[in-house]
Amino acid sequence: MTAETLSQTISQMRDAASDSSESLPTKVLEAWKTLPKDVRESLVSLERTSAQLKSVESMATFATTSSTSDDEKADGSSIEETIVEENEEAGTKTVLKPLERAPHNVFSFDKTLTQEKMQVNKTPAAVVTTKTTVVTRTRGWRNVFTLPISYDVNVIPHGTLLDPLNPQLLDSTGVHPEGYNRRFAVVDAAVHQIYGDRIQTYFTENGIDLTVCILNGGEADKRPAAVDTLLDALCAYKLRRREPFLAIGGGVLLDIAGMGACLYRRGVPFVRVPTTLLAIVDASVGVKNGVDYCCDPTGETYKNRVGSFYAPSSCVLDPAFIATQCQRNICNAFGEIVKLALVRSVDLFELLETHGPALIQAKFAPESNDNLKEIGSRIIDSSIQIMLEELGPNLWEYKLERCVDYGHTFSKLLEMVPGADIMHGEAVNVDGFFCCILSYQRGYISMDTVQRIFTCMKALELPTNSNDLQSELAWQSCKDAVEHRHGEQRIPLITDIGESICVSDITRDELDRALELMKEFAH
Repeated sequence: MTAETLSQTISQMRDAASDSSESLPTKVLEAWKTLPKDVRESLVSLERTSAQLKSVESMATFATTSSTSDDEKADGSSIEETIVEENEEAGTKTVLKPLERAPHNVFSFDKTLTQEKMQVNKTPAAVVTTKTTVVTRTRGWRNVFTLPISYDVNVIPHGTLLDPLNPQLLDSTGVHPEGYNRRFAVVDAAVHQIYGDRIQTYFTENGIDLTVCILNGGEADKRPAAVDTLLDALCAYKLRRREPFLAIGGGVLLDIAGMGACLYRRGVPFVRVPTTLLAIVDASVGVKNGVDYCCDPTGETYKNRVGSFYAPSSCVLDPAFIATQCQRNICNAFGEIVKLALVRSVDLFELLETHGPALIQAKFAPESNDNLKEIGSRIIDSSIQIMLEELGPNLWEYKLERCVDYGHTFSKLLEMVPGADIMHGEAVNVDGFFCCILSYQRGYISMDTVQRIFTCMKALELPTNSNDLQSELAWQSCKDAVEHRHGEQRIPLITDIGESICVSDITRDELDRALELMKEFAH
């Protein structure tokens, strides 16, 4: 067969293959049979490769071609291109096509899942391995929406928040139609006792009728029942869908208010007004809300077990509230501030070492010492900024290795011991010092560093140990951490003042040795 005849034969075969007829012409088949076997195999291979390339080219053209609606965009651009997602580990391939009415949010898809299963059967004579490939296909739709989160943390000039001439508190409650002259506030009972009249006067002098719901703000009151009380009050007030309400109080009150705001009408805006040093540097700046939960089947109470991620519309901070706190409550707040210094900032730690005791005595409101007042502002500002830097990129805690969890592994159970007289910041500090001992045992820090941290904590009148911190509680805390942090301990430990890592291999023996070493300190 000549080269010309071969070329004609192949061309006829291609034409016949694209025809609707089921068989090739006789003369083509006879010509094909005259070809040597190796030539026929080479031609078949070449033809298959050519067909595959055309198929890939066709798919690529399809994947980069986008559909447009009849009324195309004015600039001539079209909606999103078809997207192909392949996950080799999961064995999935998903082809997504944007819908014309919502091209950035809604996609139809075709999904293919390929799974290989191996079955090994052993017999006395042989080992038989069977490999089965299972392919499943599904279709459906994907909805994509990025939740916009943006809220301001406003630091108000010291002592001016409740001045009727200062519009900042009223402005934080949003813009309303002219003549809409009412507002709603949930207020900590202890705060209402001290500031209730001033809060009411502020709104009255601004022509606003204020409705107040008063709730107890103690740790024992941080329960679902408190959220129910708030929801009852919001229903009675008939809060509008876009109307922010005020939450004025300490961390417990702010947590309850956040839960209520998240649940009422499936989400309404609320404004945090923290009135304690601890709430100013901790509870007010993040997006977590929660209450403790009593579980009937286990008979246990779990700290912050029920909660939500729900951002405030804004935060309004006036450090002047700190002046009416008792000394223990101010010291309690330093437990969280020391935590932030240990994991993130040696500069903050040095400020606490040098000026912390004086600020406690002055309650962050020194009348004649402008330098100390400025240092107090620096400590608060630095603490808030560190918290926001750590929380901001990880608001929903997709990353579970978090340095701000320092002091929050063993403290949870310490706080929940029945009858325990320990506040949140105090428990965090006991936990934090215990973790310093763990760091020392691992060679991360020196004993000189441990002593320096211990001295600073004692100067700030913080507890460094608890009679309830025993072997069983410590080990149970590690097991709870594995549950809460999705399968690993992820316990933050410092490697120096201002630096930290997360570890997941702490043993019970290690905890017991640390507890023994704790006894050598003059707590």
